[in-house]
Amino acid sequence: MLEMLELFSFILFPQIIVSHYRHVLDIPLDDRRAINNYTINSTDEMPTIPYPMNTTQDAWVKKESAASDGWITMLWSLSVSSFAVGGMIASFFGGWLGDKLGRIKAMLVANILSLTGALLMGCSKLGPSHIFIISGRAVSGLYSGLISGLVPMYIGEIAPTTLRGALGTLHQLAIVTGILISQIVGLEFILGNPDRWHIMLGLSAGRAILQSLLLFFCPESPRYLYIKLEKEVKAKKSLKRLRGCDDVNKDMIEIRKEKEEASSGQKVSMIQLFTTSSYRQPLLVALMLHMAQQFSGINAIFYYSTGIFQSAGIRQPVYATIGVGAVNTVFTALSVVLVEKAGRRSLLLIGMSGMFFCAIFMSVGLILLNKLAWMSYLSMTAIFLFVSFFEIGPGPIPWFMVAEFFGQGPRPAALALASFSNWFCNFIIGLCFPYIEGFCGPYVFFLFAGVVLVFTLFIFFKVPETKGKSLEEITAEFQKKKSGSSQEPKAAVEMEFLGFPETA
Repeated sequence: MLEMLELFSFILFPQIIVSHYRHVLDIPLDDRRAINNYTINSTDEMPTIPYPMNTTQDAWVKKESAASDGWITMLWSLSVSSFAVGGMIASFFGGWLGDKLGRIKAMLVANILSLTGALLMGCSKLGPSHIFIISGRAVSGLYSGLISGLVPMYIGEIAPTTLRGALGTLHQLAIVTGILISQIVGLEFILGNPDRWHIMLGLSAGRAILQSLLLFFCPESPRYLYIKLEKEVKAKKSLKRLRGCDDVNKDMIEIRKEKEEASSGQKVSMIQLFTTSSYRQPLLVALMLHMAQQFSGINAIFYYSTGIFQSAGIRQPVYATIGVGAVNTVFTALSVVLVEKAGRRSLLLIGMSGMFFCAIFMSVGLILLNKLAWMSYLSMTAIFLFVSFFEIGPGPIPWFMVAEFFGQGPRPAALALASFSNWFCNFIIGLCFPYIEGFCGPYVFFLFAGVVLVFTLFIFFKVPETKGKSLEEITAEFQKKKSGSSQEPKAAVEMEFLGFPETA
C-alpha cells in the first residue's frame, strides 16, 4: 500500500507546477517570492521575464505583481494542503466503511477514489491545471484517509498474535518504499521536468489498479465474518487460507472470546471512547503515539530535507535526500525483524531517545556551520541517524499498536480517531514549519528535541508492552498503568531484549 506516493510525487518539484500555474493563468513569472518556502528539490534559478517600464508604471506594476504572487501562493497552498484536509475528513469514515462493506470491499471502494484522483492529476496538462491538481489531491487525500484506517485494521485482524507486529510494520515498509520510488522517479532527467511532471502525478493510478486486482485474492477478515456477520463457516474458511492449515481451533477460541466481549456491550462510538473510563487510557496512549510520530520533526526533514542538506553545504542535495529515503526503507525493513523480538515499547523508547540526541546534534551542526566547515558532516549524519531511529520504532509501531489496544467493538472508532490525529498533526506541521523555521532558524531542531523528550517520558511511564499478548492481557496492563501497580512484566521484556538475565 503506497499511498504516500500521492503526497511525495507532488511536492518534489514545486517550481515546475507553479510555473505551469502561471502559464495557465497568464501570470508573468517575474517574482520567486511566492514559493521561496517550498523550493525543495531544485537549486536551479527560475527564469524571469524582463519588462520595460517607466517611472509612472512602476507602482502599478509592483501592485499587480504582489497581487499575482498572492494568488499563486494561495493556489500552491491549496494544492499542498488539500491532500491533508482530504485525509483528515476521510479518516473518520474508514472504520464505518469497513464495518458496512467488509474490509476487502471497503479497500476496493477506496481505490476508486485513488484512481479518480490520479486521473485528475495526470490529465492536469489538458485543462485548467490548478483546478485538476487541487481536486485530484483532495480526492487522493480522501483515499489515503480511508486506507490509513482500513489497512491497520485488516492487518491487525488477520495476523496471528506472534506476527502482529511484523505484519503491521510491513504497512510502514510499503509507505517508505513508495516515498523512495517517488524520490527517484522525480529526478529531473526522469519525470521531474516540465515535459513529464504530469505523468508522475498520474502514476498512482497504476498502483491503485494493481492493489485492486490483488485484493480479489485476499481473504476477508475472519473476525469481521464471525463477530460482525456471525458466519462461522466462512470465518473458519478464511482462517484456513490465512494460516495455511486446517487446524484453526486456537484462533477460533480467541475470536469467540472477543465476540463474547463485544456482545456483552453496545457498539462503541467516538464520544464513548472519551467518556468510558476503560477506554480513556488506551485512547489517550493511541493519540499520543500518533502525535509523537508527527511532532517528532520527521516530516520537517522529509518535506525540506534538500534545503537542509543545502544549508549544511552538500553540493548535490537531491541525491542526499534520496539517500535519506533509502536509509528510511532499510531501517523499516530492520524493524520488521526486531519488533517481535525486542517488543513495541522497547523499540519506541530506543527510537525516541535516539531521535532526541540526533535533533540536538542537527541543530548544533547547523548553528556552527559557518564557523566549522566539518559541521556539515555532523548535520548530515544526524539527519540519517534521525531517520534510522524513527523507522526503528516511532514510524511503524503506532499504526498497528492502536489496533492491539482495542477489541472489535471500539476498534473502528479508535482507529478513526488515531488516524485523524495523525493527519491533523501532519497538516499542522506542513503548515507551520516554514514559519517556525523562519523564526527559529538553525535552532528549530532544539524545539523538536524538547518535544521528543516529552513524548519519550510519556511512553516510558504510560505505554504498556503488547508483544505476544492477547486483548485481555493488554487491558490488564492498562489497568496496572492506571492504578500505578508494579511494572515488572514490561521491565522483564526490556531486560530480556538488552541481554540481562531475569532476577528472582
